[in-house]
Amino acid sequence: MFRALVVEKDAAGATHATVQNLPDDRLPPGDVTVAVEYSTLNYKDGLCLGSGGGMVKTWPHVPGIDLAGTILTSDHPCYGAGDKVVLTGWRVGEVQWGGYAQKARVNADWLVPLAPGMTTRQAMAVGTAGFTAMLALLALEDHGLTPSKGEVLVTGAAGGVGSVAVALLANLGYRVAAVTGRPETEAYLKGLGASRIIPRADLAEVSKRPLESETWAGCIDAVGGAMLARVLGQLQHGASVAAVGLAGGAALPTSVVPFLLRGINLLGIDSVTCPYPQRFRAWSRIASDLPLDKLEAMIRPATLADLPALGAAILQGGVQGRVVVDVNA
Repeated sequence: MFRALVVEKDAAGATHATVQNLPDDRLPPGDVTVAVEYSTLNYKDGLCLGSGGGMVKTWPHVPGIDLAGTILTSDHPCYGAGDKVVLTGWRVGEVQWGGYAQKARVNADWLVPLAPGMTTRQAMAVGTAGFTAMLALLALEDHGLTPSKGEVLVTGAAGGVGSVAVALLANLGYRVAAVTGRPETEAYLKGLGASRIIPRADLAEVSKRPLESETWAGCIDAVGGAMLARVLGQLQHGASVAAVGLAGGAALPTSVVPFLLRGINLLGIDSVTCPYPQRFRAWSRIASDLPLDKLEAMIRPATLADLPALGAAILQGGVQGRVVVDVNA
């Protein structure tokens, strides 16, 4: 038996999440069974927990797109019992049962070994959000970003992706401008290393001009929409923005002018199905470049029973930092 947060849909189409005890034979197919120690909360989890069930296809369902723990059994040659592993993405927690449970059965190809020097709790403080932040930073670096180029903008800075991005960039010597719509997060963001805070309203409207002053050496954007369009016109010549989210909408009200006259780059970041070598590289860099004291400052502890309320809160932008879920508490 194992405990899990199970989301069910009733005849009227309403969804309900409850903590239940389930037999092991309810686990889905897979070649590895993991004793889950920690999970976390992402925007997608909020969707799956919310009314209608978001991207969930079959019911009942166990959400949780991230998990970290210890392998119990393995039929795969790369992993054995006792190995510490991390899983993010691959539509686990959406299509297949995920990490909001004491046990998970998954495909071994979706796993990454826990990076040396990290605990499973720290890995889930990172989770998909922090993993995505590192993928974005790697993409910017691969396109020429260095600390000497100038100030880097992080939008949605108080959220999960933004928080880790600010801490990573600052630790590597970048000057970071953090965009937030919540003035009360200023001290939190400066504690992570932001050099200055920019009110969201300053970038919320699309400029009537396709180009503005060359301001940013790079950007990690979790907002999209009008804000991303505005940022594109403010990038330095040859600079790049890594797009990781669409909290501000999927439409991009801009023109090709910044791309043609300044040679800028818009880099899409896929954290769901990126290949193993890229995943391994990102987790290795997280272990070496993310200051663990700053990571600890982001953590909000939670249990399985806390998740329905937290899922609703993250959809409203009401969760700061990183929620770490102790599935055994």
